[in-house]
Amino acid sequence: MRPYYRASNYTMRNSVGYLMRICTNRVLPQMESLFRDQELTFSQWTTLVALHDGRVSTAGDLAHNICHDAGSLTRMIDQLEKRGLVTRHRSDTDRRVVTLSLTGRGRTLVEQLAPKVMDFWNGMLAGFSHAEVDALINLLTRLVLSAESGFRQVKGVKSPLLMSDVPISKPARPKKSS
Repeated sequence: MRPYYRASNYTMRNSVGYLMRICTNRVLPQMESLFRDQELTFSQWTTLVALHDGRVSTAGDLAHNICHDAGSLTRMIDQLEKRGLVTRHRSDTDRRVVTLSLTGRGRTLVEQLAPKVMDFWNGMLAGFSHAEVDALINLLTRLVLSAESGFRQVKGVKSPLLMSDVPISKPARPKKSS
């Protein structure tokens, strides 16, 4: 494919990077406000979600997958462990490796708060068809994987990005009609 951008057509209006940045900067405060009256902050919930399916299990993998710096993530994990939401387990074969997992209470909190997040995204995506949402997810996933390849080379990161395919919440039961 010939290059998409040229000096004659590259503007903020059609810059993928600018549009992604603006979208993130507009969505993040709304997501954080969803958790204002909850037991968890949005960052804490994101951390628990990443641990939810068990594929991400170390602090390093967690930092890489949720794009969080290691120092503040360690403090957050300390808080989550103290509150009984996460456990740490030192490896029997390699004492340097510490795995993380959700406690039952942590899993319950993730599943209880998931509908709030899903409602938010359903509202944001209300003007899109299901086919458009599927296409958006597909395109963003391809873009993330393309960016990940370059990121790993530049940063020397060895651990892979572990995008989950496990649903966070159990399917809702249909409401009984009265």
